[in-house]
Amino acid sequence: SLLANATGQPRKGKIKLPSSLQGRKPNSIPNRMIEDPVAGKVNTSSLATRQHFSGFHLIPPRMNLGVLKEGCTYAATVILKNAGVNFSRFRVKQPPPHTGLRVMYTPGPVAGLQVELEIEIFAMILGGEDTGGLEEVSHDIEILTETETLLLPVRANIL
Repeated sequence: SLLANATGQPRKGKIKLPSSLQGRKPNSIPNRMIEDPVAGKVNTSSLATRQHFSGFHLIPPRMNLGVLKEGCTYAATVILKNAGVNFSRFRVKQPPPHTGLRVMYTPGPVAGLQVELEIEIFAMILGGEDTGGLEEVSHDIEILTETETLLLPVRANIL
């Protein structure tokens, strides 16, 4: 029951459903749907009555790299998983050079699989003002797919 917690006691607050159960994805902008007659679609009888899940999911949906040492290069991996039954393509809009971020990946179709995106950051402090030795880097990496634009927030503090 939603009225009781795992120990059987009445709940004190409301339950917040994850966005995946609410039918929407966080940090995404839907694109205008264009019917592409050449796109690879799976039309089998076993999938005809099934609900069609589509789109990509980012694992993890956001990155917080913590405190980084200035002048060093760091890397982290994000998984872009195709949740649909059709193969889909994507591309990554590279961040501007002043952020120190770069995304490395292998382009091509993703058919029911996943692709690893390597996020590389060169920790550098820009500007001449005194920030107390700590500068925050914050940028949303845009991943353009056929149906939507995913935003991957990347945050870091440079010491």
